[in-house]
Amino acid sequence: MRSRIEAVDLVEAAAAFLKEAEAELSGHMAFHAKVAANALAIAVRELRERPGAVEAEALGALLPDAALDERLAAACARIRSGAWTTETPGLLDALEVGVTARLAVDNPRFSTLQRLRGA
Repeated sequence: MRSRIEAVDLVEAAAAFLKEAEAELSGHMAFHAKVAANALAIAVRELRERPGAVEAEALGALLPDAALDERLAAACARIRSGAWTTETPGLLDALEVGVTARLAVDNPRFSTLQRLRGA
């Protein structure tokens, strides 16, 4: 039985092709192939790690009555309005979870990410 191909598989295949093609290219085209492959690698991590959902889940304890997909917008509105500050219990911890999840997608080799993860 054949398993279903997921979007992440398609993006990974395109990234692998570009990495392979990059070796055959030179100059400007090689550079653009590398940039495209890197962008696709970020997209793969985004699809797998789902940092927005991780962030919304972390804020969930602070907004238990808000729907999961509304938590991030509601939290941002409360921060902008001044209703939430660094003194709001749990806020800094929830934001750290969100930042860590986004760093894992955007720049997984970032030294601060390793520190945040306790490595």
